[in-house]
Amino acid sequence: MKRAVVLKLGGELLEDATRLRVIARLIAKVSRTTRLIVVHGGGKEIDAALAQASIPKHQVDGLRVTDEGTLHVVISVLAGAVKTRLVAAINVAGGRAVGLSAVDAGVMGVAAAPPHRATNGELVDLGLVGEPVDGRGAPLIDVLCGNGFTPVVSPIGAAKDGRIFNVNADTLAGSLAARLRAARLVMAGSTAGVLDDRGKTIASLDGDGIDALIGLGAASAGMVAKLRAGRHALERGVKEVVIAAGDSRRLSAVVVGTTAGRGPWTRLG
Repeated sequence: MKRAVVLKLGGELLEDATRLRVIARLIAKVSRTTRLIVVHGGGKEIDAALAQASIPKHQVDGLRVTDEGTLHVVISVLAGAVKTRLVAAINVAGGRAVGLSAVDAGVMGVAAAPPHRATNGELVDLGLVGEPVDGRGAPLIDVLCGNGFTPVVSPIGAAKDGRIFNVNADTLAGSLAARLRAARLVMAGSTAGVLDDRGKTIASLDGDGIDALIGLGAASAGMVAKLRAGRHALERGVKEVVIAAGDSRRLSAVVVGTTAGRGPWTRLG
């Protein structure tokens, strides 16, 4: 069976209707020849909904600290508005997208995340934030892909006792890619990969380079989560991890693996 590709889309790529249509066409086209699984975020829309509800935003190293009120907003935005909009756009473009979350059977179990050791050394309780648990396979994903569908996964998960958790989208994508032993994990956002202190894309990073960026505080909060997710995937058998700009004309080449080293984007390895 052909190994899958996991594509994580930052929520900022899905807000503009024109950009959404372009990305949806890309997904529909690639999914005709590639086992493609899409994981999406929606941070800016969550922030806007929290502000409208007068709920303060609190993040640490790109991870959202989540209380009951925040979780309610996160579920409504991610598993509701963003996922539905993306699935509809892919299907209009000729794809066969099916919307899921990590709550759905066989996608990904989660457990309450332990306190997070921030890059500044502080130990932070993340609240109702979950992290994927180790396991074998992703049966529902396999069934859908095997029948020609494209799973679109929202980063909401459930523990064995039924408690619902917010899951960082990069973390979920990295763990799902690892679970599937994917050929490639592509994390697409608003920047052309990992940037140095001059704003230039770093073409490649190994484990030591990732540690250095995180340890020195050189990576942004959101990028820290991507780097950790990418390293997790590589350590568990994913062949290639790429961090790229979602509006790049070459995103299609990145997803299908015909990049031949042409950037700008960052490869982890």
